[in-house]
Amino acid sequence: MLSIRAQLLRWIPLLIAALLLCGPAHALTPPQARSLVAGEIEDRIAALHKMIDGADEKTVALIQAISDDSVKFTDKAVFVMKDGKGYDPVTGAEVPVPDTAEDIVNNNEMRSELDSALASIKLFSKDDKVRADAVKTMQGDLDDSKLPLIEKAYAAESVPATKEALGNLRAAMLLASTDKARRLEATKLLGLSGTPATKTLLLDRQKIETDADVKAAIGVSLGQIEGRLAWGERLGVIFTGISLGSILLLVALGLAITYGLMGVINMAHGELMMIGAYTTYVVQNLFRSYLPGFFDAYVIAAIPAAFIVSALVGAVLERGVIRFLYGRPLETLLATWGISLILQQAVRSIFGAQNVPVENPSWLSGGVAAMSNLVLPYNRICIIAFAMLVLGGVAFLIAKTRLGLFVRGVTQNRRMAACVGVDTARIDMVAFAFGAGIAGLAGCALSQIGNVGPDLGQSYIVDAFLVVVVGGVGQLAGTVLAALGLGVLNKFLEGIAGAVLAKIFVLVIIVVFIQRKPSGLFAMKGRSAEA
Repeated sequence: MLSIRAQLLRWIPLLIAALLLCGPAHALTPPQARSLVAGEIEDRIAALHKMIDGADEKTVALIQAISDDSVKFTDKAVFVMKDGKGYDPVTGAEVPVPDTAEDIVNNNEMRSELDSALASIKLFSKDDKVRADAVKTMQGDLDDSKLPLIEKAYAAESVPATKEALGNLRAAMLLASTDKARRLEATKLLGLSGTPATKTLLLDRQKIETDADVKAAIGVSLGQIEGRLAWGERLGVIFTGISLGSILLLVALGLAITYGLMGVINMAHGELMMIGAYTTYVVQNLFRSYLPGFFDAYVIAAIPAAFIVSALVGAVLERGVIRFLYGRPLETLLATWGISLILQQAVRSIFGAQNVPVENPSWLSGGVAAMSNLVLPYNRICIIAFAMLVLGGVAFLIAKTRLGLFVRGVTQNRRMAACVGVDTARIDMVAFAFGAGIAGLAGCALSQIGNVGPDLGQSYIVDAFLVVVVGGVGQLAGTVLAALGLGVLNKFLEGIAGAVLAKIFVLVIIVVFIQRKPSGLFAMKGRSAEA
């Protein structure tokens, strides 16, 4: 049986909350301020209860300062201390603090009352964020004396996320109750949650629970929570795999065009991607130095810059080296591999051997909390969307433009295209430059989620070739399916066997697939004069 005093203390927070909802705001006065800091604890608590009704901002600030032990007082004045200076709690003006001023003393009972008052104020604030923060603060304090306050706030809450958090907090308080019925109710309520914190709470309770019925109910709720968490993990793997697949798609799109059009095994394709990433780094530094107010827009300027720079390097590479090696795949492979080493060394000489920092703009920072254990980063979401836009642009160019018609003609039958007047040499250069530009776009996108260094391209060139071969040489649809499929498969296997074994398993699967279907997912259609 609770004493009358204990029952009153238990219901005080609820009464405070009710007063907050209906009481008008009252300005803090000097006598009220002094009544909170001087006198017997019972008198100070009584004054606190009176002042909570319609407390204004200055009253709240004073209560917080008292709770932080940042208050001094004399017989006639109260001083809020900040950085060694005293301020009048009523006017906010700086005032001299006499040497005779005493430090405030709070015992445990007073601190509990102060905490309850502050929690009451914040839980019933008009600001959604303040209420949400108040709930987070109270999650570490499962004192069941605050249960009436939580229930009142839960009934009044309108924001779904905050209401759910209040419900979980209420259930956690009930879980510690001595009443079996309350513990059963709390167990069922917590089973509707899907957060790791709730799982930990139930596991801890399961270890000390003595009632068989409650223990069995906890087991059922844990199964429900683990099921939801497992779905979050699965969806996280799928999202990460799609994100990786989007990067592979960007890398492989240009390679699919050049390899499918000219049969060139371009081992420098990864370095063209690296050039796009370093172009992004340079644009970032230019914005930081000359346009700091528009820094968040540097990525928008870096996209066309990365495409143009990489495309120009690709055009020079095609005109200077590759056009002399058509029809000689081994020599092309060795030449482009040598060029890749030259480009890597050039970057080391200009920018240094260490990775360079590329900062995300503010609108690419953070993420969307899709589930309690699943956060979708904005930068990866944007990369997926960017890859789809680039894919759409490439598909439109290939299918709907005159250049695309020439590219398709040369790809399907180079000699016949030349016979009808197509300048195949010019198409080769334009197509190679276009593919190099897309590689530059891949480097720009990759700079937002990974390190930018001289070896950047080496991490993706092999996977890009695998995507092209599995999808079918020169086939955009096959490239898309292969890129996304390999990305998801790789991340799925990583969760089971680790990164190294996952890569081995993927290679084995691809070898078996190519043996069964050498032309890839989509075979090239049309007749070839070279066949």
